Amino acid sequence: MIIIDGTTFNIPIIRMRGAADMLDKYAERTSDGVLHRELIGVYDNYEIEFASTYSNPQAYSDLWFKLTEPTPWHTVVFPTIFGSRAIEGYFANTSHEVLKQKDGTTYWKSLATSFVSREKRPV
Repeated sequence: MIIIDGTTFNIPIIRMRGAADMLDKYAERTSDGVLHRELIGVYDNYEIEFASTYSNPQAYSDLWFKLTEPTPWHTVVFPTIFGSRAIEGYFANTSHEVLKQKDGTTYWKSLATSFVSREKRPV
């Protein structure tokens, strides 16, 4: 399950990959071969893949429209080593593919998205 903007979406997560991206204000090597850099901060970004929801197409649809909602920022609760943490950011590269169609309902699979943090990780 995942919590987005205070709403719990009870869709199993089959893969979540977290990355600690270190962003620089600048990083340049001078003529003496020494690298100089000013770190802005560490940003926790995620790639998430959800299970297909053959048994609950409405829950899947609700999640799809939340992930693709035209709003600049979302707050998502992510697991940490000890508990969880709410992170503000946006979803990007959200995609899925048709699993099958039956009785007028289209079932989807391979729902995947990337989450990009808005602010650096607190120190």
